[in-house]
Amino acid sequence: MSGGRLARLLGPILLVFIIGAALLSLLWVPWDITAIDVPGRLQPGSFRHPLGTDQLGRDLLSLLMIGARPALGVAALALAVGLAAGVPLGLLAAAKPGWIDELVARMSDIVFAFPALVLAMLVLAVWGPGASHAALAIGLFNIPVFARVTRAAARAIWTRDFILAARLAGKGQTRISIEHVLPNIAGPLIVQATLQLSLGVLAEAALSFLGLGAQPPVASWGRMVAEAQTLIGVAPRLALLPGLAIVVTICAINLTGEPLRDRLAPEAGL
Repeated sequence: MSGGRLARLLGPILLVFIIGAALLSLLWVPWDITAIDVPGRLQPGSFRHPLGTDQLGRDLLSLLMIGARPALGVAALALAVGLAAGVPLGLLAAAKPGWIDELVARMSDIVFAFPALVLAMLVLAVWGPGASHAALAIGLFNIPVFARVTRAAARAIWTRDFILAARLAGKGQTRISIEHVLPNIAGPLIVQATLQLSLGVLAEAALSFLGLGAQPPVASWGRMVAEAQTLIGVAPRLALLPGLAIVVTICAINLTGEPLRDRLAPEAGL
């Protein structure tokens, strides 16, 4: 097997493994993470605890498995919010140039005026912390991203001859957008979706690090890193392992999406 083919398979394999660990944690984990074992705190890796225990005596492997759930779940829900709201807005703006197009563009500019993480923090300051609120906060930033990508790609499609033929056949703008425009811009949307999914994982970790993401007793990779800051010199694995999990997950998503980017939008890989 060539090195290039192996590299292309590595991303999907890692991503399936991480998703599998998250799903498995819904049914089974090696140890109960709510059980505190003070005498067994900060143990190194052993047969009972392959990755050791944290400052409260909890099994680190179990924490990492459960921590995959909010990381992937929040990113996926935020992506769904962005697609569900951003794509229709972009299609509407492309189909109706004029004040509607201008309104969508200006609303996107307002959202982009704030850094994504700052916007999410402002939203969570109003709604309160939590995984579902974090997903919606991240999803709000995804909406203008997908609206702009959809609008730019759809405007190019509206100039094509087959769109004129559809108009002459008596089809309305909504029907044309759904039946003809949307299928022809699926490639750029899929490419953008892989990018936003990996950014969602990173944003969830950042919000959890600040205490605004998933709340205890649910484990979170970002909060694990935050809680391990004072123990870096004593047990560096408590911060390194969840940090490595975040990096590996983001790399797995990007490696999985890279073949899609090369096939659906070759210019993105330049």
